[in-house]
Amino acid sequence: MYRLLLVSIISLVFSCSSKRTATKQPIPKELTVSEGFNNPIGFYDSIPTFSWKLPQNKNIKKQTAYSIVVASKPELLPNNADLWESGKVESEQTLFVKHKGKKLSSRQKVYWQLKFWDQDKKASAWSEVANFELGLLHNSDWQAKWISLPKVDKAKSPKTNKTSYKVQYLRNEFTLDSKIESARLYITAKGLFEAEINGKKVGDDVMAPGWTPYNKRIETLTYDVTDHLQDGSNAIGISLAEGWYAGRLMLRGYPKVSPKVMCQLEVKYTNGDVKTFITDESWKATQEGPIVYAGIYDGEQYDERKEQKSWSLTSFDDASWQKVIAEGIDAQISLTPKRHNTVKSVEELAPIAITEIDKGVVIFDMGQNMVGVPRIKVPMDKDGTLKIRFAEMLQQDERMYTKNYRGAVSTDYYTAKEDGKIEYQPTFTFHGFRYVELSGFNANATPDKSWVTGVVQHSNYNLNVKFNSSHEKLNQLQSNIIWGLRGNTLDIPTDCPQRDERAGWTGDAQVIAPTSFFLGDVHSFWMSWLQSVRDDQDEDGAVPVMVPSLGGSLRAGSGWSDVITIVPWETYQRTGDVGVLEENYASMKKWVGFYQSNAKDHIVKMFTHGDWLQPYSTHKRDERFGITSNKLIITAHYAHSVNLTAQAARVLGFKSEAKEYELLFHAIRDVFQNSFFDTQGRIIEGPETQTAYLLALAFDLLDNELAQKAVPHLLEQIKLTDNHLRTGFLGTPLLPLVLDKIGETDLMYEILFKETYPSWFYSINQGATTMWERWNSYTHKDGFNKGGMNSFNHYAYGAIGRWMYERIAGIKPVKVGYKEIEIAPIPGGPLTSAAATYNSPYGKVSSSWKIVDKQFNLDIIVPPNTTAQVFVPGNTQETIKVNGVEFESNSDIKLLRKTNKAFVFQVNPGTYSFETNY
Repeated sequence: MYRLLLVSIISLVFSCSSKRTATKQPIPKELTVSEGFNNPIGFYDSIPTFSWKLPQNKNIKKQTAYSIVVASKPELLPNNADLWESGKVESEQTLFVKHKGKKLSSRQKVYWQLKFWDQDKKASAWSEVANFELGLLHNSDWQAKWISLPKVDKAKSPKTNKTSYKVQYLRNEFTLDSKIESARLYITAKGLFEAEINGKKVGDDVMAPGWTPYNKRIETLTYDVTDHLQDGSNAIGISLAEGWYAGRLMLRGYPKVSPKVMCQLEVKYTNGDVKTFITDESWKATQEGPIVYAGIYDGEQYDERKEQKSWSLTSFDDASWQKVIAEGIDAQISLTPKRHNTVKSVEELAPIAITEIDKGVVIFDMGQNMVGVPRIKVPMDKDGTLKIRFAEMLQQDERMYTKNYRGAVSTDYYTAKEDGKIEYQPTFTFHGFRYVELSGFNANATPDKSWVTGVVQHSNYNLNVKFNSSHEKLNQLQSNIIWGLRGNTLDIPTDCPQRDERAGWTGDAQVIAPTSFFLGDVHSFWMSWLQSVRDDQDEDGAVPVMVPSLGGSLRAGSGWSDVITIVPWETYQRTGDVGVLEENYASMKKWVGFYQSNAKDHIVKMFTHGDWLQPYSTHKRDERFGITSNKLIITAHYAHSVNLTAQAARVLGFKSEAKEYELLFHAIRDVFQNSFFDTQGRIIEGPETQTAYLLALAFDLLDNELAQKAVPHLLEQIKLTDNHLRTGFLGTPLLPLVLDKIGETDLMYEILFKETYPSWFYSINQGATTMWERWNSYTHKDGFNKGGMNSFNHYAYGAIGRWMYERIAGIKPVKVGYKEIEIAPIPGGPLTSAAATYNSPYGKVSSSWKIVDKQFNLDIIVPPNTTAQVFVPGNTQETIKVNGVEFESNSDIKLLRKTNKAFVFQVNPGTYSFETNY
């Protein structure tokens, strides 16, 4: 008995020890599918890819193998996976591992997990189980019909001639005759929808389903509504507004269509039966609801007196409502699950100041130019109407400046049904604003800051980067860049969010794309919009300058339409996802073909907006177009798109096509330099401009000898402007890249830190909290720019962010997806410190430097499964300390070389601290 007791005690000790050891085993983390989706429902991809990150600790350096298991039920994992077992795969790959198991289908719920082996061939524990549920992948999965009122009326915005469709309210009742296990609502709209079941709102999405080329593709959404249902009788209600589909838009005007909605509720009972309820002729509808009208540009009118609070309950009497009409699905228009995150309310801002400009007229300053809607809590009189106006700026008399909104009324109205405090937040519109003006409230009330809350809205992605420095205005610039991106990623990439435009300008998009990947987790955002670009591409390869296309006679534009080559390549570089090239390669080729069809001896005749909004433009017809030669701009972008297509072909293994495009690129380059430059590297086509030289040098359009000769001419052009930029939309993103390339980092610092016009800090000195359309959209001295376009939220010039993160902080990808990283900060200007942390596809990358008493200190973090080359500025004639001691080479860090100004190390994953004499 003693021996048995001893054995039991020892076994228990070993058992507890093993359990403790097991809990300490590292596991993979941040499991995602395809473009970074975490446990999605209504997922679009039936052939998903799997990605994960290794735990970021000192013991994990890299992965040497992985194993993925995929199953139809969680209890089958990890040992009985019925959909796919990868087996042990000897590979470092942690990104975009393609599913190679059984074919997946609509509605299917899939569970997966994985483990990895580290650098010592030690296996991790299995990860937690991740999952995804597919939406309705095919038109044939839908039984529902499009429904609407037989005649949909419009209403006029008060005191204007602008009209919008009155919002439709549609409802139906249904009965559940058994206990339910689960329920899914599949829903979409030609317009915008919001759904309720039994009085409870479905989801928290905003402006759903979003904006696509509706004649080609309409996105659908899936909601888990199991908790919304009850035994027996149930009711469903949907409010439906015009949105982008049926409302007036720039160029397009009012389309000859009206809003419609479609949904399919599928209920699975516990006995395994499935019951489906659909939109059809049995539904009823009215336009006599509280949201009278709602439009993208003009705002929303809400009449509390028309509320029918129980309209989505079974107790509601809809005898006065009309029967709807129903129509079938158009087989030519694809119904596809939404492939990027929906718009959501992501943040709330409180006012920083209140000003009463007239009796009963109060302006609330939110302190930040933002995009979204206000939440209003205001005391009202019975039948009184609250007027809510918006502005990005105030006039010098402190009244609202709305001239830059042009034809967008951008005004909301709320009519109260009784005395008391109302609470209101617009549903089917959005605004770009810093200032909110209220009038029409209870005359005896004293305004306070609690009356208005700014609800920030945009496509729901996580912010990826943190950046700060020793310079207050540089930090403000960083903030302005982020707010510019957030304000212009409301479902699609827009040029501006406030005036009668808000369109998907392709030039603005290609300019900001590289910076956007630092700022946010925007992989799926760009992939989804690129699908719209492909949808809108003409058969002959032309790509619209706005996507979704708004029509008009302009079919394509150089520098803008090149988005189809530039954004796929940048997405691949930043994420490592070869899928973006696979999806877009055919369209890249078609776009190059369009160039070719309009070329004669490699010189293309095509429209371009030129170096849009170049400062001090002397263009004879329209100062907005800049003065750089259009012929040069077009030929440069032709060559660039050909070069990117060649590189994409190489990545995809199309060797013969890659060779063809490389030969074409060199032919265009020869014509470019012979036509536009003399033998001394000076431009002979059109005026000499900074942008002309930048295009040639950035796109490698000059041979080495001629490029070296061109550099002094570029520097001369910059010197003539007292080292200020003279670049517009196309030239500005290239300026820091080229100056960095030719070793003129100090000059770029000088340009960046300029305080006078035109410069990044100039708008900050005028009070900017976002990026502006013009460098001088407003000045304290002269007021608002007289040019007629004054958007105070235009993200294009935020492209400088890329250089800030890659050069000031020093974090740059060397291999795609940050598999190999360059950490090479170069101090300059007045800076004494800068730091950035970036959530890369492999994990957190960090670079933080400071100069104190002529000592340069650099702290870095390199994520697992990567390597980094680290350039540490300092006196290379002296020693360098690493992690507090004089450097000695070891298995994790090696000195590759010394330059005149820096030590260059090769480092493995980990945390390092460097110290040099500077």
